[in-house]
Amino acid sequence: MESNVKLEKRVKLKEPILVEGLPGIGFVANIATLHLIEELKAEKIGEIVSPHFQDLAVAADDSMARTPVNEIYCWKSPERLNDLLIIHGNTQALNSHGQYELCDKIVSYAKDLSCRLVITIGGIEKDKVSHPPKLYCTATDLETLNRVRSYGLDILQGHIYGAAGILLGLAGLRGMKGFCILAETTGAYPDAAAAKTVLELLNKVIDVEVNLEGLEKVAEDTSRILESFRLSETKKSEEFFGSV
Repeated sequence: MESNVKLEKRVKLKEPILVEGLPGIGFVANIATLHLIEELKAEKIGEIVSPHFQDLAVAADDSMARTPVNEIYCWKSPERLNDLLIIHGNTQALNSHGQYELCDKIVSYAKDLSCRLVITIGGIEKDKVSHPPKLYCTATDLETLNRVRSYGLDILQGHIYGAAGILLGLAGLRGMKGFCILAETTGAYPDAAAAKTVLELLNKVIDVEVNLEGLEKVAEDTSRILESFRLSETKKSEEFFGSV
């Protein structure tokens, strides 16, 4: 068995921008993309299942069994600008082979939909965090890097582990442009402040208007979901996804 994209609905999108939102340090990407999905009322169009996810199912408060999954959402821009393709999930793959296979599936699907830009999100762990949290960036090419840096971001130096790094690298190999945003976080809790800083930037870069109120509740919801999949502790997130 290999990772598999299971579509609930086939869509045609206008040069969509792919935004990654999988668990990582501070769960910054999870919180930011869940808020995007809720505020934009993005439509779920499919799921990605993989043998490289955790080997468990979770029975939540409603006693319904839930398995590790990555969900695919889309949002169609009413202004006829770029649409959005959002990947949100409760886990990443748990080994290097699985990470590459999963990310390859995501990039291939996005490219088939004429996606030309990939945005990955994550947290960069710091003992002391600026107020507001500082953002760092890297990109597949100099033109994209300069564009993102023009919003006041610092250049990232170091490793980017997990999907945030692999998706960016594979996108570049496929001829797609992309950039990664990492927000400062202590990594000790679902960090709504770091996610807010990321969303403020995305509002400008991809020209959306997302209300940033209510992020604390989204962070609480994220914590509850990920806790059930044993991802609520910083130690676990570092074990699976590393830090810069």
